[in-house]
Amino acid sequence: QITSFESMFIHAPLLQSSRLKDCFPRLSSATACSLFRKKSITLSSAKPKPVFEIRPTFEPDGSVIRCQVFENMFDRVFGRSSSSVAQEVAGPATILFADNAPSWEDLQSLADERCKELGYSQPDLVNGPTNSYSLLRTFGKTDKPAVKLYRDHAAWCPYCQKVWLLLEEKQIPYEIEKINMRCYGDKPRSFTAKVPSGLLPVLEIGGKVITESAVIMNLLEELFPERPMMPPADSPLRAKATALMRLERQLFGIWLDWLCSNSGYDPKRKRFEEALDVVNGELDARGGPFFLGADISMVDIVFAPFLERMVASVLYYKGLRMRSEGRWPAIDRWFEAMEARSTYIGTKSDFYTHVHDLPPQLGGCGLAREGEPFALKIDGQDGETWSLPLPPLDGSSLEPYSPGENPAVDGLQAALRMIENHATVVPFALRGCGAPGPRPVSARLCDPTAIPGSQHKKEADALLRHVVHALLVGVEAKQASESALKRDDGGLPGSAAWLSAEYVRDRICVPRDLKFPAARQLRAHLNWAMDAIAKSS
Repeated sequence: QITSFESMFIHAPLLQSSRLKDCFPRLSSATACSLFRKKSITLSSAKPKPVFEIRPTFEPDGSVIRCQVFENMFDRVFGRSSSSVAQEVAGPATILFADNAPSWEDLQSLADERCKELGYSQPDLVNGPTNSYSLLRTFGKTDKPAVKLYRDHAAWCPYCQKVWLLLEEKQIPYEIEKINMRCYGDKPRSFTAKVPSGLLPVLEIGGKVITESAVIMNLLEELFPERPMMPPADSPLRAKATALMRLERQLFGIWLDWLCSNSGYDPKRKRFEEALDVVNGELDARGGPFFLGADISMVDIVFAPFLERMVASVLYYKGLRMRSEGRWPAIDRWFEAMEARSTYIGTKSDFYTHVHDLPPQLGGCGLAREGEPFALKIDGQDGETWSLPLPPLDGSSLEPYSPGENPAVDGLQAALRMIENHATVVPFALRGCGAPGPRPVSARLCDPTAIPGSQHKKEADALLRHVVHALLVGVEAKQASESALKRDDGGLPGSAAWLSAEYVRDRICVPRDLKFPAARQLRAHLNWAMDAIAKSS
């Protein structure tokens, strides 16, 4: 029930998640003014039970920022069209800025020079280290691959990650076709004709279509024994491996029970921590760093996707640091050993991606007050985590990353990706100043049918070129050059460009788009550009 302009109460049944930001990112003042004039609107016939209070906050200059999910909800209540909402919203107050960044062609030349300076070469997607961009993997073999993997396009699916990682570790040649998950897009008919359920992952081999990750992994181990990932069937270690994979399912259930709940914080946290104690003990029992000892096995591959997601989600939603805290040292060593492998690091996501890809897959995650300070940091809303200069990145960071970073190379990788894909990135960015799509999906940061604000292409393109230039030469050198991002009273309006940059920043997906170190460089440089054209600066 909406009670006044100053505060609003929402019934629990209206929300799948207790995370307010998932449903109400930033309330626009103009929309709020028009909507809150109706002093009492009953959204449920049941007696109101207020569980969430949302107080609208406004920018100092009274500027308006779109809140798509909020507006869509009220479209349904008031019967308004999305076009009428779009007329009420605009970007933040910004300066006019100079369209003086190098062209995409000139940026490509700068990137080529930078590659030579740093001794960097583009990755070999067919035979080189594991890479999310790959569509064919042969590992130096010449025969046509007998295996085809269908995995999700955004690399969100943990079960796809298991199969992907096993194929890479066993170096089985395979082709890849990327398929949308339902929570962020449609599946092609060619795929659903083969797999009516639409479930992923899927393996195609010898004319047969195989589903279910566990079945696929066991089949691959049987058909391709050259690099065994399981102990011999008659060995005592095989029984231990089987028991450990049952332990992974037990840990998974305990984690989900806590993550998706808004109640019983203390007992559920205790139960989860005790389950981690057991896992830590098992890693210690055979000397580590892996579950069966010194060598990686299928047990590690089974554990990897969910331990990775647990570390991200329990920090963000519950305020528990699993890594680098000293309670679970064997788990710390396991992560370091996994992150030393190019196979794993090529499939690994980051905290931000996981904490936003889990709710649409699980039906919601419960945010506890203990998680709120960490949620601000992981979302880049603390004014530091996604801002230049970036804090160092290593195994002891808030988001541990034991391989560390190379900021010059990381920035170059981000720039190369933007240059290579600028013809699709710019229209994608323009969704930020466009209109919501007619067919929304459950993933909050996805809108595959969104209508881009194409009339603002020139501004968005110019600002993104400024970002890429800064990634290549550094902010200080750029701002000392004739291509500085600066005020120009005869230049381009910044509002739509700001919204476009924000849209890209919030949708950088690891590892789909970039590895984590490069993704954080791109996010921070987008923030730098947004700050540079904000009127307050």
